[in-house]
Amino acid sequence: MEKKNIILIAIVAIAIIAVAAAIFTTMGGGSNTTIVGETSKFSNSFMEGSFSGKTKLVNNSSEFMQSYEDSKHKITYNISTVDNSTALMDIYYLQGVMNPEKRTLNGNDWNIYFSQAIEGNNTNKTLNIVICQCQKEKQGYLIYMIIDSKTDLNISAFNTFGEVYKGYVEPLLKSVTLKESKNVPSINDEFGLTADEFAQQMELVRQYKAGNTSALNSASQEAQ
Repeated sequence: MEKKNIILIAIVAIAIIAVAAAIFTTMGGGSNTTIVGETSKFSNSFMEGSFSGKTKLVNNSSEFMQSYEDSKHKITYNISTVDNSTALMDIYYLQGVMNPEKRTLNGNDWNIYFSQAIEGNNTNKTLNIVICQCQKEKQGYLIYMIIDSKTDLNISAFNTFGEVYKGYVEPLLKSVTLKESKNVPSINDEFGLTADEFAQQMELVRQYKAGNTSALNSASQEAQ
């Protein structure tokens, strides 16, 4: 497949997950877990703060991406930074991720998306996902909270009124301090494109969001 058609493989590698369904607001499962006041601090070159519960660092292979795991509640946190996180969320839009909740917490403006994905090809293993995105002037920040299907959290209200948000997402965002970094990864480099090639792709995404679906269809046909 030609690299100029990255919109056809939009959700690959960057998030470590592939979003496979639109945003949802209710979903059964889980129990009424009591949220313990325990927190776990973290700090890296671009962000610092505290997770609710006991977490440990499980991946620190990149300066600009880290993964933490809460084994008790079956939660993985992937935190990363790129130059343009807004463009990445525009690409996620093609996969059904849209209509974020907007919150200003600890001086940062966050877009918060509630979504769902399938683990591999197993439709019985649904991952519940919260994506928190903040774009500053020169740098964007991303937090992915990936909740395993075997979690003990109550996800019957998977939105800003539920346990996941009130007990985990909101406290995390209130604690976060964002740091300006040098040599932040460029989103076009993450997709293996030049700046001009990426700009062309984003123009197609812009047209699609504006209602011109034929632009995306034409690009799909060219890739075949």
